Amino acid sequence: MRVRRATAGTALVAGALVLTLTALVYPTMLGMRNTAARQDRVVAETRYGPLTEADRDFVVKVRAAGLWEHPLGLLAMERGTTPELREAGRHLVAGHARLDATCRRIAPELGITLPNLASPQQQQFVATVDGTTGRQFDTTAVNIMRVTHGQIFPVVAKIRANTKNSLVRQLADQANDTVLDHISVLEKTGLVNFDQVNLQQTAPPGLPKPQLTPPAPQGGEPVRVLSEPPGLGVTITPPAAAPTVG
Repeated sequence: MRVRRATAGTALVAGALVLTLTALVYPTMLGMRNTAARQDRVVAETRYGPLTEADRDFVVKVRAAGLWEHPLGLLAMERGTTPELREAGRHLVAGHARLDATCRRIAPELGITLPNLASPQQQQFVATVDGTTGRQFDTTAVNIMRVTHGQIFPVVAKIRANTKNSLVRQLADQANDTVLDHISVLEKTGLVNFDQVNLQQTAPPGLPKPQLTPPAPQGGEPVRVLSEPPGLGVTITPPAAAPTVG
């Protein structure tokens, strides 16, 4: 009887995670498809080569990824129940801090305006993980991060293969190494649900989105960029103002 109850509880948690990932991640997949459809349109000529709309969106999205994955990495370092998850959190914090520094360096050269706050959807990612504890925290954090990293990996490769802008190429090289590292450390936790990851990454257009409302960020405040603990040697620093992404 106890075995049946434990099995039922595990199935319930797994089912909830499936709904959470589907509701949160699918809009991100649609956004990536839209970016691909606009890839060839040149929006600026720079001394580093032509800048396409997909190039510009890529730089913005790399910056935006750090605005939620950096705080999520800090949560994993603080609340992860296993050494492997805490180590994955350290990799997320350090990797996205370095990517952010590159974005802030090249954005003025390319005339790109960077976001300063995580989007409402990205805030939901962090709030969903923050609303869990213990083993559920570990599983939710790992699978949300693994799905999103798995989705962006082919996008990085496509930008790297097609961009004619040398600065964007450099960022894509760095992002490729960083995303692969993050995927690897997440998988080392032993918590990745590969069936769910594959489902989210191959979901066809028009997939109905379950109605699931994740918890709101505590206090109603937006998720802001946090500096990491001493010792990692890198910090994400937001710009002085919060300009609108152009």
